Amino acid sequence: MIPIIIGIVVVIIIVCVIAGIYNNMVTLRNRIDNAWQNIDTQLQRRNDLIPNLVETVKGYASHEKEALAAVVNARNAATAAATPEDKMAADNMLTGALRQLFAVAEAYPDLKANTNFIQLQTSLEDTENKVSYARQSYNDCVLNYNNAIQTFPGVIFAGIFQFKERSGFEADEAARTVPEVKF
Repeated sequence: MIPIIIGIVVVIIIVCVIAGIYNNMVTLRNRIDNAWQNIDTQLQRRNDLIPNLVETVKGYASHEKEALAAVVNARNAATAAATPEDKMAADNMLTGALRQLFAVAEAYPDLKANTNFIQLQTSLEDTENKVSYARQSYNDCVLNYNNAIQTFPGVIFAGIFQFKERSGFEADEAARTVPEVKF
């Protein structure tokens, strides 16, 4: 009788451990999805601000068509991106185009003094800070999740329950370079 009770207790403990590991992996995966949704929300906010910013800059720097077109094209690509990977790539392109646009704006003192432009720039900078924070949070969630599925004993159960490694958000080379402005 006692061996049967011990056997049942051992089985219950094993089941609880497996359930705990599985639940932890699900929780970490859900945190990644939530963190991505936070990035997506901030990217949408930025995409909504850009048309107003472009229109304001157009009034002062109409001959800077290349910089304006680059921002519009990058925004359209960011809006059309469907997968997180495509959105990351489009976001990197948009970040570079916005940096170029702000570098162009530096050459126009009247534009830099325009209240509407200043408000839009401040809103966009605030949004960029939120995007940056959301990216960091996303990458932290990805790191925790990947650690959980790649370390023992999680690696065993990750294979059984088909938990796949996730990629973090990385800036591409264009986002790391300083924009060059030529007149």
